[in-house]
Amino acid sequence: MNEEQVEHSRSVLGNATVEMLFQVHQDALWILENLGVGCEQPAIQAAFGGLEAEGRAAVFENRIYITNDLVEQCLKDTPNVAEFFVSRNSFFIGGIAPYVYDDDKGEGGGTPTAELAEQIAQIAQSHAIVAGMGRGIKLNNEVEQMNIMAQNCSKPIYFAVTSDAALEQAKEIYKERQNIMIVFCLTRPPLQVNENFSDHFVNVVKAGLPVFISAMPMAGISAPYCYNGVLSMTHAEVLFGICAAQLLNPGTTCVHAGFPTIADPRIEYNPNYGLISHHFLNILMAHLNLMLDLPTFQSAGTTHEEHPTEQAYADAKMGHALCLKYGFHMMRHAFAFLRYLIDFSIAKLEKAIKIAEEVTPEDAPEVESPTYDERGMVSIQRIGLGMYMEDSLTTANLGEIFVH
Repeated sequence: MNEEQVEHSRSVLGNATVEMLFQVHQDALWILENLGVGCEQPAIQAAFGGLEAEGRAAVFENRIYITNDLVEQCLKDTPNVAEFFVSRNSFFIGGIAPYVYDDDKGEGGGTPTAELAEQIAQIAQSHAIVAGMGRGIKLNNEVEQMNIMAQNCSKPIYFAVTSDAALEQAKEIYKERQNIMIVFCLTRPPLQVNENFSDHFVNVVKAGLPVFISAMPMAGISAPYCYNGVLSMTHAEVLFGICAAQLLNPGTTCVHAGFPTIADPRIEYNPNYGLISHHFLNILMAHLNLMLDLPTFQSAGTTHEEHPTEQAYADAKMGHALCLKYGFHMMRHAFAFLRYLIDFSIAKLEKAIKIAEEVTPEDAPEVESPTYDERGMVSIQRIGLGMYMEDSLTTANLGEIFVH
């Protein structure tokens, strides 16, 4: 534990919420030891299987079960926040939109281009409030895109590696500058390795590149409908990735990029990234990780608006202000994205940057800090890898938390 961070978290969140976060960590350890994570990737299986004789892990029917002491050892082997190359309270242009919003026509669905990728990188480079960038938009050629980012932005960057050619180019970039991260959604709900990316994850880790490990359980769908329930499922998935990385290559830099989300019953249980509770949920994830002294990268400043409306900008201001009020490490999706993170708007990017330059902690709305809800863990023990939409806790909490 980072005791200085613990004291800070207590001062801004309250003792009860910090105790909830401590219990979230314990619940995640229970999940890894009792529910395990499905995985067929041979190298990852072998890394954990080699510890079966010591009783620290087990591999059974393509599921990996990890003991508490192994998780804690892997966390000790992970470079901490002070050793990381991004300072606290850093907003990033990040995430990846499949489409571009046409700000002149007022419609989404446009095709990303290399010229736009270059413009985004140049905007990131030219504004001090922007600490770094992810891809923002998705080009078909990931080698071309990482080169555009590296050539136009000297700040920290993160991007995907899903081919041998991309890995080789990432290694070349890393030789020149060490402030890069390779992003992976290693797992998908419910507690299952995404085998489309697992081989690339192994190769990147063995190459010694820093890894950005994301996971996106959704409260009310793949996780219990309460703060500690969805946080514990998210935390468990990312901890699995961190452990895998440390066993494959001890000392690998790992970023906890857990991205807990909330199903909104008003929009057919789709995620709502404009909720105050969405931003606060991600801030709580950041505080847990900072107390564990892990580099951490969450999501805030987002909206549910389909267009760059005044509400979209109000959502950005609210998200930025909450982050500044409570403190964080790194936040992605902070500027340009619209509903469901599908469209990327340059106009919203530029205006949200101005908002971030001017916003203060005093602009944040009042938020009630949550306490531990024991029903969340009861739901996990009862439902396990199932769906949580019909869970009694979901129906009991509708209208009580997250969405009012």
